[in-house]
Amino acid sequence: MTLSLDQFSLVYNAMSLAVAAMGAAFVYFLLARQSIHETYRIAVTISALVVLIAFYHYMRIFDSWNHAFVYDPASQTYTSGVPGTLPFNEGYRYVDWLLTVPLLLTELVLVLKLEKALTRSLLTRLIIAAVAMIVLGYPGEISPVTEKLFEFGPRGIWGILSTIPFIYILWVLFTELTKSLDRQPEAVKERVMWLRILVLATWGFYPIAYTIPMAISDPATAEVIRQVGYSVADILAKPLFGLVIVGIAMIKSEQEKAAA
Repeated sequence: MTLSLDQFSLVYNAMSLAVAAMGAAFVYFLLARQSIHETYRIAVTISALVVLIAFYHYMRIFDSWNHAFVYDPASQTYTSGVPGTLPFNEGYRYVDWLLTVPLLLTELVLVLKLEKALTRSLLTRLIIAAVAMIVLGYPGEISPVTEKLFEFGPRGIWGILSTIPFIYILWVLFTELTKSLDRQPEAVKERVMWLRILVLATWGFYPIAYTIPMAISDPATAEVIRQVGYSVADILAKPLFGLVIVGIAMIKSEQEKAAA
């Protein structure tokens, strides 16, 4: 695969931005944790853990991307798959998602402080669905692109299987979780509504990015869109998601202080 200088730099800068965003969010969540009531501190701690895991994996992704291409000054292009390069390791993203997606769902449920039985039920179902979504998507991600969009090749079949638990997660977040919000403060209800929209908007891009190689015939263009899209979606789905969680925790901490 050959990328122009602009194409390579666009992915390079998007990954660099993700590294910076994850690192900055980790420091902020650690500092914010000190002002959170101990009841909700675990949710903010998980937010910090999520971006720390993502920071590590984006360092590996960034490094793998740099070692996958060789620059030709004459043509000002970057080429992969030539002597002196290593294959770009897409597995780093899936290992990251396998760890962070269940944690993201866990922090959302924990910060609401629901009844123990409901919390246990929601976490069990959401975590199992999240793991299934990631595990089923990986074989399709690493499969050669042999089909076009809406054709049933390996990538399409695994993508469909991965979408089933993804839809189930959205169903739980938008239906069953709504029933449990009656006792939450109005400000918390509003933030949870925005949080679910954020999940839909950011997580919804992952299956779109997954299908890009089947929809765009030019492999270089498809790869650039996919990698930039994944990086931007991760920034929104982790640091931004965590900021909303911190906001909910702060509101509920104030409520605890008032009650005391």
